Amino acid sequence: MNQTRKPLRIGMIGLGKMGLIRAREIQKNADAVWVCGADPAPPCADQYPGVQIYNDPAAVIESDVDAIFVCTPNHVSAQSVIAALDAGKHVFCEKPPGRTVAEVEAMIAAEQRNPGLKLKFGFNHRYHAGIMEARRIMNSGKLGRLLWMRGIYGKAGYPGFEQSWRSDPAMAGGGILLDQGIHMLDLFRYFCGDFVEFKSMVTTAHWPIEVEDNAFALMRDAHGRIAMIHSSSTQWKHRFNFELFFSDGYLIVNGILSSTRSYGDETILVARKQFDDGFAMGKPREEVIYFDTDPSWQLEVGEFVDCVLNDQPVREGTSTDALKVMNMVHEIYNADPTFTRPAVESPSDLGEQKIEK
Repeated sequence: MNQTRKPLRIGMIGLGKMGLIRAREIQKNADAVWVCGADPAPPCADQYPGVQIYNDPAAVIESDVDAIFVCTPNHVSAQSVIAALDAGKHVFCEKPPGRTVAEVEAMIAAEQRNPGLKLKFGFNHRYHAGIMEARRIMNSGKLGRLLWMRGIYGKAGYPGFEQSWRSDPAMAGGGILLDQGIHMLDLFRYFCGDFVEFKSMVTTAHWPIEVEDNAFALMRDAHGRIAMIHSSSTQWKHRFNFELFFSDGYLIVNGILSSTRSYGDETILVARKQFDDGFAMGKPREEVIYFDTDPSWQLEVGEFVDCVLNDQPVREGTSTDALKVMNMVHEIYNADPTFTRPAVESPSDLGEQKIEK
């Protein structure tokens, strides 16, 4: 750390699983210090010496911190982000960025009226070692031009899944596509760019909930490249599979490291197409690269801290990224005429809303 520079003072709104993951990474960063946090059911303050723990998020917003991490359920993300920006704080917000496109637009409006502040959203899959290596391989050009992509991201739910806030449309805004599939959609944009055409089938196949538990979609970009996604909460064996096929070969990211390791090992399978080489056609030699560590949380927090302290633009997880991937989610919802998404009403005064004491 630069000894002449004060560390970034950070507050946390939301001290559940994700908030405490982010807090641990902040505590590891020599250029940042976790000062305070708030949650309606806060953890024991004795577990975090030197950190002021509140019940009321307004106390964090009104504190003397430089930046605030928003790690809340979706229905309060937008109002927390807007209140923090309007209080002069830099903001890091977990995905998904609110429940609706309108909520993202309201956050962007707050960002624009506070031009000296940074706003970053937590699309941490971009920072996984397997994804970063896949980007490096693609950008090297050795596999030729990208032709198409296919992604499967699914989990099994859990006992009580139907009673969780993630299954409540008023709190979550959507189901598995918005909650988890949004990561795969963000990766599609990260590797391919924007899409202009959407076809989908969205359903609630199993869980007794009002939001989707499966979404199948095809997307096409302006160059004719197609991406296909299956996002599921009835994938009884957890699965992450991201396939990219190029004019001269392919690469497949299989598995994604998580705290539970339920998605298996994180690997990349890389191969070049082979014709008439004396071996079996359609079975090219494949190289498998293994990744044993997950640097994503550290790198993502580190980038945010660096952007604030050095007054650099946010590089990944920008508000533009957030808006475009939210538009993708809603394009998929709207492309299936048989799917009725529950109405989600944002406050009409969201752009001016403050978190009350």
